[in-house]
Amino acid sequence: MKQYNLTISSPDGNIFKGEVVALYVRACEGDMAVLAGHTPFVTTLKPCEVRIELEDCTEIKGYTEGGILSVAAEGVALLSSSFKLI
Repeated sequence: MKQYNLTISSPDGNIFKGEVVALYVRACEGDMAVLAGHTPFVTTLKPCEVRIELEDCTEIKGYTEGGILSVAAEGVALLSSSFKLI
């Protein structure tokens, strides 16, 4: 599968930065997955578990208290006031 660059940041700094296959979050209008080539958009996030899928099929999980998700051609950024890896 195609990969894209994901950065997860909080006031404490960058929590994750790397190439991923998929990002699963709960946006303001419901659950969603972001894959490579997704249409650019910006949305708010509800408090939710965040799942990051890597190319080797491993997953990284975290929890956000909410935030902003920006999807652009050059990469995806998740900005959260509070994010914890679980």
